[in-house]
Amino acid sequence: MLTGAFNLFMTLPELTTYVAEQFAETYGRPPRWIVAAPGRVNVIGEHTDYNDGFVLPMAIERYAVMAGDHAASGKNVIQIRDTSGVDAALVDLSAPIKRDALKWSNYPRGVIAGFQARGIRPAGLDVLLHSTVPLGGGLSSSAALEVCMATLLEAATGRQLDPVQKALLCQQAEHEFAGVPCGIMDQFVFVMGRENHLLLLDCRSRQTDFVPMNDPAVSLLIINTNVRHELGNGEYARRRAECEVAAKILGVPSLRDADADRLEGARSKMDPVVYRRARHVIGEIERTLHAAEGIRAANWLTVGNLMYASHGSLRDDYEVSCRELDAVVEIAEAIGVKGGVFGCRMTGGGFGGCTVALVKTDAIESISKNIAVAYKRKTGIDAALFASRPAAGATVVQGQSLIAEAGAHTARGFHPRMVGRNDFTFAGNLLQRHRLRSIAARGHHYPEHTFINQIRARAAQPCGQQPVGRRWRAAALHIAENGHA
Repeated sequence: MLTGAFNLFMTLPELTTYVAEQFAETYGRPPRWIVAAPGRVNVIGEHTDYNDGFVLPMAIERYAVMAGDHAASGKNVIQIRDTSGVDAALVDLSAPIKRDALKWSNYPRGVIAGFQARGIRPAGLDVLLHSTVPLGGGLSSSAALEVCMATLLEAATGRQLDPVQKALLCQQAEHEFAGVPCGIMDQFVFVMGRENHLLLLDCRSRQTDFVPMNDPAVSLLIINTNVRHELGNGEYARRRAECEVAAKILGVPSLRDADADRLEGARSKMDPVVYRRARHVIGEIERTLHAAEGIRAANWLTVGNLMYASHGSLRDDYEVSCRELDAVVEIAEAIGVKGGVFGCRMTGGGFGGCTVALVKTDAIESISKNIAVAYKRKTGIDAALFASRPAAGATVVQGQSLIAEAGAHTARGFHPRMVGRNDFTFAGNLLQRHRLRSIAARGHHYPEHTFINQIRARAAQPCGQQPVGRRWRAAALHIAENGHA
């Protein structure tokens, strides 16, 4: 699947502006619709969703954004391009939609197929995708893409789905087209997320309870280990099957219906691995409910201790952690409450990805620096860290004023003094994107002076009638010449 672009620190309005401009540059006209779906972090409740348990996620301020318009070709094809330059997805709507060799495209393919199965048949579309949700980081970039696609199809067809049905459609897409037997947590929080609230989700009844998190003195710090995982490799499915075996031995519909005493009574009948899997799930469900109570009461010490206990169980009983995740948690625990860390745990499916830490807001800068330095020393890898408040769920962005503004730049010509602060952000991130992509491709930095020469050459090219280009090219050239914005 695709990674999206690397400008991770834009706000949603900035991303909307950027994607509108990039759509115009890609397709030669402004988009008709812009939609966004957030990433998510699960504060606690890992691998409980497919066991009918409870989870406590929140939407975060990282987004998959799609801009779209009717297909200029007039063909009954949905074309999805990505700002990172990966191969485009082409979905022929006149034939049955099937899984494709282009793996990332199977997520939107499954969603489009789900709409068709419900009698909602979109016409051809030109789409541009841009995502700041880290790939393979346990922040569910895949579900963000699914829900973003569903939200765009709602806008394009004028047919709004029931929120629960929309989440279930996206889950089905991941099951059938991506081959990942995920639970319902990710899709539910992306569809139903509420600003400044966590979502306590009962994965059996699908009932939701919004847990307010309004205390400005605490924040959630997300640390990406930059070790990637693939859930399609069978480990996720294996854990799920082990839980089903445990439930069968215990004589319950799911591990949600068992407790610690019942598990201990049946321990002799279980394979040791199956026993440990069940012990994690049963304990994690209980920890999740206690954590929700702790957050409501602003009892941050209790919540932090529950997070550490969750990580220990995921490491030892469920065996989905890894050396890098453990290193971050150990570093955070060493910083401790005196240094501003209440608790820390891995989040997501495991085998790499992210940890989430509950921290004092006024200590974020020092904590981030200490974790980054210690993690690099231990692993040789650069971590990526960011803090987030609980964000809202998927939305149709009203971008007409931004699109009109972009068109106005073309109408009245361009002068370097018209370059805005956001344009420097775009240009700075263009340089950062180059650096990151060159490292990924070659293991070292591509000579930056060569890249700057490429910016100069592109900045000198005529922009034609496209409402983009002039602004970010001038800003990029400014940074290339001066080294700063």
